[in-house]
Amino acid sequence: MEPAAKLDPMTETALRSLHDIVVPAPVSWWPQTWGWALVAALLAFAALLVLLRWIRRYRANAYRREALTLLEGVADRLRHPATRHDAIQDLAEVLKRTALAAWPRSQIASLSGDGWVRFLDAHNEDGTGDTLERLLDDFEYHGAEIVADLPSNVCGDLVIAARKWIEQHHVSA
Repeated sequence: MEPAAKLDPMTETALRSLHDIVVPAPVSWWPQTWGWALVAALLAFAALLVLLRWIRRYRANAYRREALTLLEGVADRLRHPATRHDAIQDLAEVLKRTALAAWPRSQIASLSGDGWVRFLDAHNEDGTGDTLERLLDDFEYHGAEIVADLPSNVCGDLVIAARKWIEQHHVSA
């Protein structure tokens, strides 16, 4: 190693007076004013309200999810002519059970025939009432032989109409 070169006294004094660079304090992540804390609290409260409303709506629509699950089983049986007659009766039962879950029993249980069709139509937003009316007026009361001869597209229309009614019927609060 080479010996250190002798510096002039002024340079030595200047080097001795140097200090480390002072780093500023880190910036705080907390809001600088109480207004931002209030905005954050209001946003958190609004998010909580949205979450609670979503949970309430999810629980309130549990009967719809159950009815749609039952409808899938009925749709499978409607595809086979041998089980079609029982499946059509089960389809009507699924609709009635769905209505009983959504409205008071005293209002629904006594409905049959035209009154039941009018009820389904009145609470239907889509206008699939004529397809369901065919189910309730005709197919449900025919013999198994006649129902077994139905074209599969008619059965598919019944399932589609029932699914739309289950998904879209309006229940007033």
